[in-house]
Amino acid sequence: MPAPNTHVSRTQVIQNAQSVIVKVGTRVLTTAEGKLDRNRVNLLAAGLCRIAQTGRQTIMVSSGAVGAGIGKLGLDARPSGLSQLQAVAAVGQTDLIQAYESAISASGRHAAQVLLTRADLRRRTGYLHVRNALSQIHSFGAIAVVNENDSVAVGELMTTFGDNDRLAAELSGLLNNALLIILSDIDGLYDGSPSDPDSKCIDVVDSLDDSIFALAQDRTSTVSKGGMASKLAAAQIATSYGHSAIIGPGRDDTVLDKIMAGEKIGTLFVANDKSIRGRRRWIGNAAAVAGTLHLDAGAARAVRQTGSSLLAIGIKQVDGTFKRGSVVAIVDDQGNELARGLCNYPSDEVEKILGQASDQIAEILGHCPYENVVHRDNLTLNP
Repeated sequence: MPAPNTHVSRTQVIQNAQSVIVKVGTRVLTTAEGKLDRNRVNLLAAGLCRIAQTGRQTIMVSSGAVGAGIGKLGLDARPSGLSQLQAVAAVGQTDLIQAYESAISASGRHAAQVLLTRADLRRRTGYLHVRNALSQIHSFGAIAVVNENDSVAVGELMTTFGDNDRLAAELSGLLNNALLIILSDIDGLYDGSPSDPDSKCIDVVDSLDDSIFALAQDRTSTVSKGGMASKLAAAQIATSYGHSAIIGPGRDDTVLDKIMAGEKIGTLFVANDKSIRGRRRWIGNAAAVAGTLHLDAGAARAVRQTGSSLLAIGIKQVDGTFKRGSVVAIVDDQGNELARGLCNYPSDEVEKILGQASDQIAEILGHCPYENVVHRDNLTLNP
């Protein structure tokens, strides 16, 4: 396990945060009977308002719509049918946002409901529209309460984030100097099974490598979709953006106050020194992948080690049909994804020039607007 970064303190992380995204899961927000825990909502809303009072942009990414719907409809368990889940989420969402509005307005602010599907962030214009909307909500002094639009999102059709952990992480990519706080029913990341009394909560994680992911102990649940592996994946996305993340105990009544005071609580994941910024954030995580470029060993090595621009001569195969400017996955000869990038040519033209030197492109296509198929400035390496 990597040693903690002693150069970064929790106090520094909090002081540097200009915006805070808090994600809370279904297990934290619902009672053992599956009903919405309004007292928990009240406690979290008060903490959010205290963060907002410091001038930071404050966003809540909240699960709980399905759980609230289960309780409201008196169901014994989470439905398995897609249409049933969508309907339950629609019923529960009204209770969820009403609870947040009531709790947040008690501190003189308003809750702004924002429902998203992944399609909203796939297009660059949609990505920017969401960022602008969240910024304006903050300007009005309101707190955005964001949820995946479960009533229309269809996971099997790839329009879902899969869970709100990833949604929160992707939203952090819209902001500068953000802190991602993921509240869980577990106190943080443990060095063993959380149920083992000898296991200890890890204070700081400096690097999210395979040894850290191996510590994830997921559990099944009748009301939630996330787990520790999902939270670690979200932390990895956020830290790749240059944002620190904290996984903390959601059932601690003052957890947000303790975190913002720099207290030792939960697990802190330190931001990467080399972070993804600007358009590369969208390319790497939010954008829809339209096709795949398969590379030979030499090209894969150049992309992996130096993030070099991708030339046609290093491409062995093209999968998918896409237009110029589409986001493509870049994989090595073993099928491992190395990077994603904006392709300078449509798929039919890449088929014609693959394996060819750059000075042959004009002769083959009759034009040569670019010497490379994917420029390094439009390429994001996988973590």
